[in-house]
Amino acid sequence: MKSFVVFALAVLLASPALAQRQTFTVNPDASEVTMTLNTTHEVVHGTFHIQSGSIGFDRSTPKMSGAVVVVAGSGKTGNGSRDKRMNKEILQVERHATVSFESKSYAGTIAPTGDSTIQVTGIFTLLDTPHEITIPVLVHLEGSTATARAHFPLPYIQWGLKDPSLLFWKADKDVAIDLLLTGQVSK
Repeated sequence: MKSFVVFALAVLLASPALAQRQTFTVNPDASEVTMTLNTTHEVVHGTFHIQSGSIGFDRSTPKMSGAVVVVAGSGKTGNGSRDKRMNKEILQVERHATVSFESKSYAGTIAPTGDSTIQVTGIFTLLDTPHEITIPVLVHLEGSTATARAHFPLPYIQWGLKDPSLLFWKADKDVAIDLLLTGQVSK
């Protein structure tokens, strides 16, 4: 009888911890990645299409898993010749079809409902080369619906992309990335 009581207590105490594991599945059609690049003559704005995304997290531990994958060749800036050069020479989409962020851990607290600000650390893969980065993320949970917003600088030149600057047209060495992920949270 005593071992049954110990077993029952262990199951009851473990249940809340097991129930904490959740998965945020991104809806690519309701999500977006935008970029802003300051240059000497203009501010270039662009958008990229999210291919897929799924992030597993647990409120009782700072570990995360999963990734958000972006189609590298989907970038649109409103200028066809610039987009063609960006895809061919800078992002090299024929050799590197995707850009991804694989989450590893987070710092902060994810509230069961409403807004939370966390710091997500993971691996940002660009031109098939991994780079560790920590990104501030605003998470909003409402029932099973979730959004995650992030704004961060990406040191694209330092990370191996070709500098798009031309003779009299100079571009900043960092590009500002804005990420909006919308989707569902499930247990």
